[in-house]
Amino acid sequence: MQSIIRKDFFTEENIAHLSSQFNNAQPYKHLAIDNFLTPEFADKIYNHFPPLEVLNKHYHGLNENKSEGSNFEQFNPCFQELKEAVSSKEMTDTLEKITGIKDLFTTNDSLGSGVHQGKNGSYLDVHIDFNIHHIQKIHRRLNLLIFLNKNWKEEYGGKVELWNKDVTKLGQAYLPSFNRCVIFETSEISYHGYSTITVPEGETRKSFYSYYYTPIGDYKGKYHDTVFKARPEEGALKKIKTDVKETLKNNIKRTMLKLGIKF
Repeated sequence: MQSIIRKDFFTEENIAHLSSQFNNAQPYKHLAIDNFLTPEFADKIYNHFPPLEVLNKHYHGLNENKSEGSNFEQFNPCFQELKEAVSSKEMTDTLEKITGIKDLFTTNDSLGSGVHQGKNGSYLDVHIDFNIHHIQKIHRRLNLLIFLNKNWKEEYGGKVELWNKDVTKLGQAYLPSFNRCVIFETSEISYHGYSTITVPEGETRKSFYSYYYTPIGDYKGKYHDTVFKARPEEGALKKIKTDVKETLKNNIKRTMLKLGIKF
């Protein structure tokens, strides 16, 4: 794995530095790490990033317009290599030291690792993520995103936005720059998203994701799926539509979960 992720990420000195950053970050615990992968491997992933039509999920709705894929068998083998690296024991042990969250692991499904991609006009409204893996009944704790966009410009938009718990104030925003890794705690206040991108023909917003879990243990939270919120500037109508849709969606999914119905 050390040939994929840069060596100094795993040093005790770096871990202590990142732990201080993570635990003191606002508006919630997070890190942004540049040059996360080795330059050679980052270039390899970029050059072999799957085209949109290969990805197996496409979302076009009120709150999101993007594509996603975890069909690794159709990707270049370097993506499986990256998936194995970020889910390895060395990686989870390191993340445990950085975050203080014990017993981290990923899953071998679409809720474990995959890629995101969005063409011109893509967006992902502000949201918190599902809190419990609805099949394995485990607690989602961390997101890791590796951005793979060369020469991304400020005017393209698409910054990953980290909002406060009331979605009234933007706390931090990071350009999805090439080989930048953003890691953040997933919780009931970890609101994040990206605004509509404007990119030239042939350009897309690309990232690799990995989600980390712990056993359900004493966690008492009630299951919810993604919960979207409108930004303050988006107006009353968008807020009403979003709140109604999200309430209905989550009530239906909770009922299905109780009845043992797949969704």
